[in-house]
Amino acid sequence: MTIHNCKYFRLKMNKKNNFFGKLLRVLRIASYIFFISSILMVIVYRFVNPPVTPLMVIRCAESVANGDGISLNKQWLPIDQISPNLQTAVIASEDIHFLTHFGFDFEAIQKANELNKRGNKLHGASTISQQTAKNVFLWPGRDWIRKGFEVYFTLLIETFWSKERIMEVYLNVIEMGDGVYGAEAASQRYFGKSAAQLNKEQSALIAAILPNPRKWHPDAPNSYVQRKKNRILEVMHKIRRVEFR
Repeated sequence: MTIHNCKYFRLKMNKKNNFFGKLLRVLRIASYIFFISSILMVIVYRFVNPPVTPLMVIRCAESVANGDGISLNKQWLPIDQISPNLQTAVIASEDIHFLTHFGFDFEAIQKANELNKRGNKLHGASTISQQTAKNVFLWPGRDWIRKGFEVYFTLLIETFWSKERIMEVYLNVIEMGDGVYGAEAASQRYFGKSAAQLNKEQSALIAAILPNPRKWHPDAPNSYVQRKKNRILEVMHKIRRVEFR
């Protein structure tokens, strides 16, 4: 190799190293910004109610694109104004160990994996904490990148929020129908009353539709929703009423 070629090779390698060095610095700075901003946002939402969620924005955009206009029915209620029946119902239906786990129910995950190996129907094991993290901070989807962010935000809210706050946010932002978000909007839409007045059966019906709230309706339940409501009521009778204090 000639001296000229050696100089050219070294110059090329230096430029390559400089590029990767700058790229690493940019990635490092971006990581710092993400971690600091995400932690700050979680802390802020410990005290400030999230105004909208990514899913709400996506649904509104889809509705506008279809020519139907914006459909966004939501009304925030403090946790002490949401019926304990509904709080118990969603725990009975979605996350029986909500009050004792730190964001993840590993027993439920193991059972879901075993069921998924045996059948064609996919079974999930997302806790109320995971669903809250997903709804407030992330986009819908099942890819591994989003799942990784879900784990991260679940750990953050379990660290900085109380279980009561997690339940309060969950019951105020979760999708409960087409354009319907949160307990108060759902209760008014389906039963013509405040979420504070929901009885056990009405609460169980709302909890029963949560896996697919745009398909099922608690005010006109099909046979599947009725059966699920009955199972939820059975579990509600077995577990104690939810008390955070």
